[in-house]
Amino acid sequence: MNMDIRVDITRAKSAAVGKEHGITPAELAEMESPVRAAHKILRKERKEKTYGFYDLHKDKATLKAVKTAAAGFLEKGFDNLVILGIGGSALGITALHTALTPPFYNEMTRRQRKGHPRLFVMDNIDPVTFRGMMRICPPRKSLYVVISKSGGTAETISQCMIMADAMEKKIGKAAIKDHLVVITSPKGKNAPKSLLHPVVAEYQCQSFEIPLNVGGRFSVFTPVGLFPAAMLGIDVDGLLAGCAAMDKRCAKAGLMENPAYLRATVQFLMDTKKGKNMSVMMPYADGLKDVADWYCQLWAESLGKRFNLEGEEVFSGQTPIKALGATDQHSQVQLYREGPNDKIFNIVELGRFDKSLRIPNALGKIRELDYLRGKSMNRLMSAETRGTLDALKESKRPCMRIILPRLNAHTVGQLLYMLEVETAMAGRLYNVNTFDQPGVEAGKQIARKRMGGTA
Repeated sequence: MNMDIRVDITRAKSAAVGKEHGITPAELAEMESPVRAAHKILRKERKEKTYGFYDLHKDKATLKAVKTAAAGFLEKGFDNLVILGIGGSALGITALHTALTPPFYNEMTRRQRKGHPRLFVMDNIDPVTFRGMMRICPPRKSLYVVISKSGGTAETISQCMIMADAMEKKIGKAAIKDHLVVITSPKGKNAPKSLLHPVVAEYQCQSFEIPLNVGGRFSVFTPVGLFPAAMLGIDVDGLLAGCAAMDKRCAKAGLMENPAYLRATVQFLMDTKKGKNMSVMMPYADGLKDVADWYCQLWAESLGKRFNLEGEEVFSGQTPIKALGATDQHSQVQLYREGPNDKIFNIVELGRFDKSLRIPNALGKIRELDYLRGKSMNRLMSAETRGTLDALKESKRPCMRIILPRLNAHTVGQLLYMLEVETAMAGRLYNVNTFDQPGVEAGKQIARKRMGGTA
């Protein structure tokens, strides 16, 4: 079975939703030259290693180190894997976990999980939630993974401080090396100091590096995502093989040959030419719902910029929105069909679910249910997807489709890699710095001052 994911922009074209809301052939053709010019810049930056996310799937040494370390920790029989991190340090593994481990994974027995630990991602500093985690994830039974590139992220380092204190009291300082993993920036003359480097030195614990040229929201294929994924038994080789397969497709300069460039161009034109300043990602599979969450950070932090590359004030970027089909047909689609026509919809579909479920001949006295009897839940999901697509088209709401043949590590690797390359191209089209986040940094500095620190 062909495992290549497909992108279909048919329902975002003027032929589907009209010239006011859809992309015309002439508008697409006009973008061919800017896209090719941007492609040259992106390829140059890749060659010069300005931005390193492109080639993470080629790093065999890191993959081997991750798999070896995970195997060693799995032998210790931990019940719990606790991620201490926020933003890009948390969203990637959450997306992988939801997509590639069984539903209700944490509720399964250890035997059903094949010896892999439960996962708890502590991506906030709500004290009630964090105390709750501490009660059910005690140090003796848990492996804690603290993730911060700078090591100075207040939310993450405060979590680390709390757990370091708890571990020293419960299991003793000498034992912490068996219960703590640190993922942060490299240590060296040309690297900025991380506040987690002293933590590694203090406890002599396992550590992994986040390359300096890879930002947090692009870090899912570094140890940030790969180490926890390996601990959960996710097929990390399949993920990276998916990246490699998509990388070949994204190496092409032609707009219509490159799925990432095609999507970036449609998104850009929808925002700048058609008034669609919001981008909704709506997967029709529960396993992909957290990919939509991951996408929201990727798109928002990368493209939401006050200044362009020339320093001019532009206030660029679409607002990303996450939804879930068919759930949000009953909460959001009313607005999407009859509210402001200011959105582009990204419908993510599966060609085939891994399981099927027949709707039985139950409640036989209710004749109005005959249309469901003997059908499958799979067929119903397909009908709901098509119904939403057709209803949006009827209301002249543009849609793009992403179709995954199956939900597995290879297709998820393709999907995430494509969205990363799409974001890089979109940044060039908007003429902004895709890889910084000054608005976020300002908030961090203000919070630090309010806590009595210095900027």
